[in-house]
Amino acid sequence: MESKLRVIEICAGAGGQSLGLEKAGFHHELAIELDETAASTLKLNRPAWNVAVGDVADKSVWDPADYSPKNSPHKIDLFAGGVPCPPFSIAGKQLGTDDERDLFAWAVAQVEIIRPRAVMLENVRGLSMPRFAGYRQHVLDRFDEMGYHAEWRLLNSSDFGVAQLRPRFVLVAMAEEDFQFFHWPEPNNRYTTVGQTLRALMASNGWEQASEWAKKANGIGPTIVGGSKKHGGADLGPTRAKQAWSALGVNGKGIADSAPLPGEQFEVGPKLTLEMVAKLQGWGGKDLKWKFAGKKTSIYRQIGNAFPPPVARALGISIAAALNRTASRRETIVDRTVADPVYKALRDSGTFMTAEQILKRAKINLAPHELDCRLSTLSRDFEVERVQTKSGWTYKLGEFKAFVGQTSHSRHTFYEENIRKVS
Repeated sequence: MESKLRVIEICAGAGGQSLGLEKAGFHHELAIELDETAASTLKLNRPAWNVAVGDVADKSVWDPADYSPKNSPHKIDLFAGGVPCPPFSIAGKQLGTDDERDLFAWAVAQVEIIRPRAVMLENVRGLSMPRFAGYRQHVLDRFDEMGYHAEWRLLNSSDFGVAQLRPRFVLVAMAEEDFQFFHWPEPNNRYTTVGQTLRALMASNGWEQASEWAKKANGIGPTIVGGSKKHGGADLGPTRAKQAWSALGVNGKGIADSAPLPGEQFEVGPKLTLEMVAKLQGWGGKDLKWKFAGKKTSIYRQIGNAFPPPVARALGISIAAALNRTASRRETIVDRTVADPVYKALRDSGTFMTAEQILKRAKINLAPHELDCRLSTLSRDFEVERVQTKSGWTYKLGEFKAFVGQTSHSRHTFYEENIRKVS
């Protein structure tokens, strides 16, 4: 008998990742969620779960130290979560550490306290961009300091039976003795189209054109975006996304209350219902059923901001197989690719360096303006000191600007004033 695997999940939302991990064999020791309605959805579906409601970084909501090996009788096997996306979103300003909602670095800091056997954190594709190379390198280095091996991987939800592309940037970390049995889940190569996914629901009220519509909707849908509390009602995203939905025969300007009725005609195509959006996100079927609390717009946001359950399940199965040693041993343990050699050179030096010294230590060739650009980007997330000497400008890497729990951080004031608006 395999032992029960225990997970703590932060920023659990409406339970997309929660359900996937449960289906992979994980038992929720605790789930934490800021939004009260999303937390109500978790409790509605899993009344026995321990769900903490409030700011995940507030120790009055939960204290990570309670789950440390020193204080807890049970070892936490997995620390998981989908921390807020706006700090890294391509659609946003990509403020990174300057965005008070950034919790990625804070989540990494909690690993040192809880000491789970494995970590899984996911976010938007924007975190994989060059803008955040230094940020990613810092995360990898922190895991290395804590005795974990870590890897990043960009996964497309459509590779796991979800009828939308929905790329997610995922970090998995484990101790070396476990990581050598970890394999990233392989695409199932069974792409599901919007039409295949929704035909039955489109026909559920007797709409005669459902099968014809499904043939036209013969493609993968754009990423469904739940949006934030700052923006209006439920619809299928910005103009470009609506155009892509239109090409699939879907009217993206709002969400319908019910499936099409017999005889209904549409200029573009029918609108989707909440049930259809949930189906496109990977909920539904015999083993992935889920109910949602709240009103229409809130439910749409919960669904749109979720991590697709099939992707979470695939990742959970791979992590569980590594922890249970039921997977084969990897030929190579960790991709040691350096995300940002300029950051690495400055960090390893720990002192002031000229441009020439940085490039020599980083073993790269960059024009002066290219190095200036790299340093400028790096300074958005780190303090970078500049001192002019007789030899020219010199540079030294300073503190990481991200919130990791420090009491003096501006995040505390921001959350006190805006907690009802944060999403």
